[in-house]
Amino acid sequence: MKILLVEDDKTIASGLEYSLQQDQFSTILCYDTTSAKKVISEKLDQIALCLFDLSLPDGSGYDLCKMVKERGDIPVIFLTAIDDEVNVVMGLDMGADDYITKPFRVRELLSRIKSVLRRYNKQPQTKSIVEIENIRINLLEGKVYKNGEEIVLTALEYRLLLIFANHIGQVLSRSQLLEQIWDVAGDFVNDNTLTVYIKRLREKLEDYPQNPQIIKTVRGLGYKIGD
Repeated sequence: MKILLVEDDKTIASGLEYSLQQDQFSTILCYDTTSAKKVISEKLDQIALCLFDLSLPDGSGYDLCKMVKERGDIPVIFLTAIDDEVNVVMGLDMGADDYITKPFRVRELLSRIKSVLRRYNKQPQTKSIVEIENIRINLLEGKVYKNGEEIVLTALEYRLLLIFANHIGQVLSRSQLLEQIWDVAGDFVNDNTLTVYIKRLREKLEDYPQNPQIIKTVRGLGYKIGD
């Protein structure tokens, strides 16, 4: 996926470009609105997401956001040191999908980028029931059953289970789980918290000796459900 990055601080821009490329994103880098507007006019159909600094030497990220939204349904995230309520609301009212204030953690930014992209690329749900061994997930009800009996999961435990259910048979690394469980409206889930939630989810899902390990640990790689 290609990201349009507009940032006038060349040190920050270089670091962000490197991090994005390391995470398998390609980038188009601009340092001002003039060059960014040219890209938007000529190459918007190639761009999956825009990252705009708010304060630029020859204009504003607001101008770029307006231009993008007039031409297509492309997600926009603002990167800015301005975090007062008026500017945040103005950016969101213009159609921006997220607003991240500097300084920020690169990992947090990558998680938010992927969260926004998932919302834009979300496919309609075709199945209402997912079954994994003796576990049944009713997606319409948002309920989980074990051996026909409902088990109560917290919101985060349920989301973690859905991530596994959407990747049956695939090994998911801890970093992949952390990225997918990130909630823009909530708190950041760190590595230690993930360990606790996997342990709790296992305790609720697994039976001994019938199903001793529904969530399987793949040593050195991560976790998976199913074969």
